[in-house]
Amino acid sequence: MKILTVDDHALVREGLRHVLKGLDAEVQVLDAASGAQALAMADVHFDIDLVLLDYQLPDMDGIRVLSQLGNSHPELPVLIISGVADLNVMREVMARGAAGFITKSGLSDELLEATQSVLAGDRYIPPELRGRSGELTRLSVQTELAPNLTPKQRDVLRRLMEGDTNKDISRRLEMSEETVKNHVSALLRAFGSQSRTQVVMTAIRLGYRSKTQD
Repeated sequence: MKILTVDDHALVREGLRHVLKGLDAEVQVLDAASGAQALAMADVHFDIDLVLLDYQLPDMDGIRVLSQLGNSHPELPVLIISGVADLNVMREVMARGAAGFITKSGLSDELLEATQSVLAGDRYIPPELRGRSGELTRLSVQTELAPNLTPKQRDVLRRLMEGDTNKDISRRLEMSEETVKNHVSALLRAFGSQSRTQVVMTAIRLGYRSKTQD
């Protein structure tokens, strides 16, 4: 397993390295001190499994790095780390394809939970955003690039973008878990993806949004 941490503070990177060793003693942790360095390393290390990305970097903001990684390495999940627990920031990074968001003030256990969740192919929704209703909307996209989804598939996609598990989706949409699995499989095929995270990231790039509301 190989994880790239991106933060301009050496002590933070060292702390992340120490915590990530709790995942597996053999985990390989790479680190970058800037957005440009992170992008360069992602181009060299094709076997990176996860990026832990600071929201505020000296050379470019985390949103820009997230966007560029999404374009050049769409299969690579990115977990945003921030010193600010701002709901608008959380919503923005999740809407732009981040696989999760955690704050630096959180506990080590939260970091491990988020990391394990993302590595398993799920999204980690910050506690502050959980349980909020959402409505899937479409932004302006080229129609020929977006798959033609059924209403039920769009409902399931919305729940995936909210970070729900199959069990959660089954309960919320009042359908069997087997039916949910079938819809998720159809979404994987429709978006040409290998995981739920890739489905969400691809959908976001095509203009789908899960608009979180208070």
